[in-house]
Amino acid sequence: MLEIKDISVHFASNHFVQAVEHIDLSVKDTEKVAIVGETGSGKSILLLAILGLLPENAVVTGQALLDGRDLLKLKRKEWDKIRGAKISYIPQGSGNGMNPLLRVGFQVGEPLMEHKKVPKKKAFQKSIELMRQFHVGDEEMVARQYPHTYSGGMRQRAMIAMGIAAGSRMILADEPTKGLDEKRIQMVAESFQMLKEETLLCVTHDLNFAKEIAQWICVMYAANQVEYAAAEEIFQNPLHPYTQDMLLAMPENGLQAGEGFALSHDEYEKGGCKYAPRCRFCETRCKREQPPMAECGGHKVRCWKYVD
Repeated sequence: MLEIKDISVHFASNHFVQAVEHIDLSVKDTEKVAIVGETGSGKSILLLAILGLLPENAVVTGQALLDGRDLLKLKRKEWDKIRGAKISYIPQGSGNGMNPLLRVGFQVGEPLMEHKKVPKKKAFQKSIELMRQFHVGDEEMVARQYPHTYSGGMRQRAMIAMGIAAGSRMILADEPTKGLDEKRIQMVAESFQMLKEETLLCVTHDLNFAKEIAQWICVMYAANQVEYAAAEEIFQNPLHPYTQDMLLAMPENGLQAGEGFALSHDEYEKGGCKYAPRCRFCETRCKREQPPMAECGGHKVRCWKYVD
């Protein structure tokens, strides 16, 4: 359904910034894929590039094919017909993407009015049904309330309901659990698990959340895709040293910190593996040349250990 082909993003400014570098990723119908990685890895920039929401100084190359149509070539009027109807976006931050001046029920039903020409009253009633589907709670009453009266978890579930209101089958979510406590994170996870017919591409820094909602996991580091595999394989048999270090740093694994240090942007430009300064397996070749993606036992992994 969504095929990302060799997408790169850089920002034209006084200092060249390569935010995303040669990403290839396919998300099939009804599949759930999570993109994980630390802050600054480029995962959110990738989503915004696909959606055509980056600022004017962003230079995007490659293709993002939705049912064979290249989203990167769409003009604004074409996007107005697609966003909400064919592809939906759940922005970062506890459902704060909602308009604080409009009742939640109106906002959830708005895609129906915009794309399906459903009358306002009928769309509002449909919004109540959608919110009930995701267990927002007291839907008849809260649909008439404003976003500030909702908890973060309630807002996120309302945003998911809004995302599928007009029949969108492709949902892109950016850090949907950011700022939420453990109980509300679980509520959001349960809401995503209810999406049986929809396709999901979700950016998150929360590895446990990714494990709960995703069938496949893409790991990004320093603008690069470094590993891609089934979720259970990522957790049971991680191959890339960065993926291994991320898992070791989880609380349940003792918060074991990786070795080395993060690179500056100047150092990134010198070539070699981006993870080399932090990698316990680093060799001379790693410092000299960036490894290609290699196929290894169901994994795709960018590491010289697996190239030969």
